[in-house]
Amino acid sequence: MNTLLKDVFGAFKFVEGLYAGIRKVLVPPKAYSWQTFIYLSVFSWILSYFAIGYIKDIIAFFGWLFLIAGTAWYTTEDPLRVPGTFMPVGAVITGFLVSVFAFGSQEEVITPRIIVFWPTISALITAIPEFIEGNDTDAKARIPKPEDRQRIIILVASSMLLSCWIMFYFVMDNWLREYPSLQADSFKRSTFVVRTIEPVKIPQNGVIILEKLQPIVVEEIAERPWSEVEKWLLDAKQRVGTLGREVIKINLDQYDEKELWRVEPRVANTKSGYILDLLSIWIGPSSNPRGYYLKKSCRIEPVAATSNSGNKITVAEIECDRASKLIPGSPPPQQ
Repeated sequence: MNTLLKDVFGAFKFVEGLYAGIRKVLVPPKAYSWQTFIYLSVFSWILSYFAIGYIKDIIAFFGWLFLIAGTAWYTTEDPLRVPGTFMPVGAVITGFLVSVFAFGSQEEVITPRIIVFWPTISALITAIPEFIEGNDTDAKARIPKPEDRQRIIILVASSMLLSCWIMFYFVMDNWLREYPSLQADSFKRSTFVVRTIEPVKIPQNGVIILEKLQPIVVEEIAERPWSEVEKWLLDAKQRVGTLGREVIKINLDQYDEKELWRVEPRVANTKSGYILDLLSIWIGPSSNPRGYYLKKSCRIEPVAATSNSGNKITVAEIECDRASKLIPGSPPPQQ
């Protein structure tokens, strides 16, 4: 029985201690405290939910200011430092809130710009108190001591450098999304880019251009009178170029690299007919100074056929390679 009573009293003491801890956090000891700012921010956001127009934005603006002020106050009362620096963890949290407030949007809360500016803003928040002396009611500006200036400069500069590297990551990520053909290139000579995934062996957008262009060319040549096909081949540069631009516009419109692809034909005579090479030429940046291009060859030969009226005529038969070939270097000159 005594043991049971002790357990019951122990449970009551635990609940009482838990309640006291929660009450200490939630109930402000005085009106001017960090809890007051947090409650004001929550109250502002609730009001902004029911407001409309520019009033809604104004109330939400003050809600953010109250949240930043309350968070900064709470995290600086007993600051926990980031290992190896004098930056409080609270400055990191406050810096994130300031970055979201300054660069966030309703459509996308976390944007690349927020992540980029986060380290620098956190460092500036850490440095600001070093230029102020006094208490909350009697504060004035001051110049930090020489030894403090050095660590402030190192902290801000290193944070700005970190922001630059983060920005570089987003720039590279954007390049590879808008110019996916760069993934097929080599980065061996780069001093700051390291490939972490298996390289793409052939640029897929170049392949798509030829795969979509081939059936159009085949349709214009196959089973046409041989004399018309020869005239078509004489004007192949203009015809294939026009068809290529249409294919690029339709299939690569979502990529910025659509401006860096050009389509050209190469026509060569053979003993039995012609060879039509369809080229998708990359004119963007490349580790090879001469660039590269993709080629799909089509063999065009005359064959005998019977017209609808029963007459014997000569028409064109065309057969193209199944796969495109990646060729480094400049394309051959047009004959």
